[in-house]
Amino acid sequence: MSIEVGSKLSGKVTGITHFGAFVLLPGGVTGLVHISEISHSYVKDIHEYLKVNDEVTVKVINVDKDGKIGLSIRQTVENPNPPAARPRSQHAHPHQRQSFEDKLSRFMKDSEDRLQALRRSESKRGGRGGRRG
Repeated sequence: MSIEVGSKLSGKVTGITHFGAFVLLPGGVTGLVHISEISHSYVKDIHEYLKVNDEVTVKVINVDKDGKIGLSIRQTVENPNPPAARPRSQHAHPHQRQSFEDKLSRFMKDSEDRLQALRRSESKRGGRGGRRG
């Protein structure tokens, strides 16, 4: 059986790593579902979503010339949070920029205060290194 990009197949999870899950496909070939292709939501620990021997439906998203097969579970399931919710984050962008500027200004002030305190303590000690005698 030839594995073609875009096809949906059933497979069995044969291994789980910190970066993805290996799935045995029909015909005895194995593909990888990268951690970013497991769910529409953020996946911190793959074990919360999959375990070895789980039967899963995957979509073939790429086949490298060296035979590596990239798979997606996420693309076989409808997104529960469609992109229509995204404009809210665009409205927040100017606030984030202002917040960054505030943080930068605060950082610069704190940095200058620390440098002044360091210079004062060095002048009290007589400069760098101290004397040996």
